[in-house]
Amino acid sequence: MTAVTEDQVRAAGQSAKSASRPFSAFERMVAWRYLRSRRKEAFISVIAGFSFIGIMLGVATLIIVMAVMNGFRTELISRILGINGHMIVQPIDGPLNNYAELATRFSGVKGVTMAIPLIEGQVLAQGVGDSSTGALVRGIRADDLGKMKSVSEQIKSGDLVGFASGTGVAIGSRMAEKLGIQVGGSITLTSATGDVTLPLVKAYTVSAIYEIGMWEYDSTIIFMPLEEAQLVFNAEGLAQSIEIFVEHPDAVDEMRQPVEDAAGRQIFISDWRDRNQTFFATIEVQRNVMFMILTLIVLVAALNIISGLIMLVKDKGSDIAILRTMGATAGSVMRIFFMTGAAIGTAGTVAGVLLGVVVCLKIEAIRQFFSWISGTTIFSPELYFLNQLPADMDAAETMLVIGMALSLSFLATIVPAWRASRLDPVEALRYE
Repeated sequence: MTAVTEDQVRAAGQSAKSASRPFSAFERMVAWRYLRSRRKEAFISVIAGFSFIGIMLGVATLIIVMAVMNGFRTELISRILGINGHMIVQPIDGPLNNYAELATRFSGVKGVTMAIPLIEGQVLAQGVGDSSTGALVRGIRADDLGKMKSVSEQIKSGDLVGFASGTGVAIGSRMAEKLGIQVGGSITLTSATGDVTLPLVKAYTVSAIYEIGMWEYDSTIIFMPLEEAQLVFNAEGLAQSIEIFVEHPDAVDEMRQPVEDAAGRQIFISDWRDRNQTFFATIEVQRNVMFMILTLIVLVAALNIISGLIMLVKDKGSDIAILRTMGATAGSVMRIFFMTGAAIGTAGTVAGVLLGVVVCLKIEAIRQFFSWISGTTIFSPELYFLNQLPADMDAAETMLVIGMALSLSFLATIVPAWRASRLDPVEALRYE
């Protein structure tokens, strides 16, 4: 931080007397010189540097974490809703034997994009050798599986021709890897619903291997033709439920009455929010808690600005006194130190935003790099359900982070700047 020369003080005094607007040229000049390091004020400069780094890291971390939490929620919703219906219809007054007719009726309801009859059941899946795993069989019509783009457009190998002929099944890539099965291979399913004393054991040809990108689905779900699933689970001519997909998942409440009217019988309706309420509520709580915790980083950096400016005011007491005697007003001195602190906060916020954006754009590459360095899997799909680390920056949240960081930085400068403006020139010069 460079001292202010006598000529500059005189010029500053003249400028201060004639300045009719805030943040005049001399105020900006003095504030800039106070930001520049000089050997004897090196400690103050170090504090300013730590304040800058703290705000930068705090803002960047907030942006990255919020983007990852948003991306995590968005990816999970898109995958969960891509393979599960937004509304699940089950009969109350009897077995669902007219499922084809009801599916046609529901498909005709305005706002409904697809209605799929389903049969679900647990089985034991066995592959090559002694490899086995628990699995969930979903019996579905071939045409309906073709319409389910989250599966039909994510076929990693094989096709749905064998599925359409009723002789093949589709399994996830994780399951295929675990059981050592390839397209054309055989998977043996054991179901306890065949007979209490004699479980049903049957082998099926794997006609397609899909990869949705969600570990739980890719490792557990087997799609089977509906007619074959009816035989496996002793439900000939029946369906367990009808899953309805709508144009606007957030507006499922508005769809309940039209669906009930189209059913023409007593039905029970649940929606995707009911089935995943705890899961998404947990994500939202984690997101809010992380925001509050990481805000403390920015707050600590703002406190560093306060301590740095207080030390600067004490060190520059004689300069302030000379400025005041040359005609600088208390408001002018206050603005000088306000600009000094605000410059640190603004620069740190801008640098933090740039760092956060870069990391969010390259988040998956960074994850893979650190996984390679550490030799471990960071963001394991077995724990976090997704194969890749997502990041979805929200403009409103980013602006909130920027506004919060700038506000804390500006508020931190008020007290030191006010103390500088209240400094008595006589007292300041007396102790020099």
